[in-house]
Amino acid sequence: MFAIDRIDHVVLTASNVDATCEFYRRVLNMDVQTFEGGRRALAFGHQKINLHQAGHEFEPKAAAPAPGCLDVCFITTTPIAEVIAHLVREGVAILEGPVERTGAQGPLLSVYFFDPDGNLIEVANSLVAP
Repeated sequence: MFAIDRIDHVVLTASNVDATCEFYRRVLNMDVQTFEGGRRALAFGHQKINLHQAGHEFEPKAAAPAPGCLDVCFITTTPIAEVIAHLVREGVAILEGPVERTGAQGPLLSVYFFDPDGNLIEVANSLVAP
């Protein structure tokens, strides 16, 4: 048997890769990278999100890739009040938050919003003492 250590990357299918790159760069401060074949990815920490253009996905791919089907939570050490203030400055509509939720390692304080394709984005502070 083997054990999974971490997630290296996930793939996000976008209706417009340029708009997706701009949103994640501007709103979530992710680095836009270009790699083999002109493919693009959003990098942060020790992981990345590879991007597929809807209708032109790379093989192999999920059985039914589609824009707007992702629900993901990103952890930040930036206080959630500062995250919310940044979202407001960037004109991002907040769906919910701050609210307490449960994450992989304990309680979180979260804010929710959509990306350009309607993917649900949660940005959270861990409420577990370091």
